[in-house]
Amino acid sequence: MSGLLERLRSRVPGGGLFVLVDPGRTDAATAAAVARAADEAGAAALMIGSSFEGSEHTETVAGAMKSASALPLLLFPGSAAQLTPAVDAVLFLSLVSGRNPQYLIEEHVRAVPFFHRHAVESISTAYILVDGGRITAVESVSQTRPLPADKPEIAAAHAVAAQLIGMAAVYLDAGSGAVTPIAPAIVRAVRRAVALPLIVGGGLRTPDAVRAARAAGADFVVVGTAIEQDGPSHLREFVAALA
Repeated sequence: MSGLLERLRSRVPGGGLFVLVDPGRTDAATAAAVARAADEAGAAALMIGSSFEGSEHTETVAGAMKSASALPLLLFPGSAAQLTPAVDAVLFLSLVSGRNPQYLIEEHVRAVPFFHRHAVESISTAYILVDGGRITAVESVSQTRPLPADKPEIAAAHAVAAQLIGMAAVYLDAGSGAVTPIAPAIVRAVRRAVALPLIVGGGLRTPDAVRAARAAGADFVVVGTAIEQDGPSHLREFVAALA
């Protein structure tokens, strides 16, 4: 099991907010301001990452976020090229909803030298992409189709398979900028199927959407685009929705 996620889950039994920053679209100063605001609002953790291949800004932006906040910082890597030691843990994502071997195992093999060099926690995470109503960056880059949004049993089966393989967490994602978030029925089905820490993200632009994901069984809920577009002033409302 993941040490960091389990500690966060026990510390925030009512659910926690993860605030995601895309280093390709956010400069260091802005990212630091978001990190400070997330810390002050009571978020559970910070995330950094992008679906695009590599980002020369990842390490710089991650360093700015770490300097601005004491919250744990998790990396959501789009590839092994984005790995940086300037984080507390890496969500070692395997795109189990897809069938492209590059994102099932190849990027993981490429990441081995990084983990030999750096003592950064690796969290084996089953990444499950669900249709969010539009073609997202994850779908375009990975060249994989998302799971249907109206078939909870399919998402649940993927989560169970990941648990049987030995993965430590599940990340349900509709993708950045999704038109519709993950349906509560899918979150509930996955929650009933596995006991692993469950992260839900994509298309969560309002406190009500965050509240619905938590009520359906998410341990952690990710917001990113909403903060990029509207700024961090509403973070306290998102955190309160998870109380």
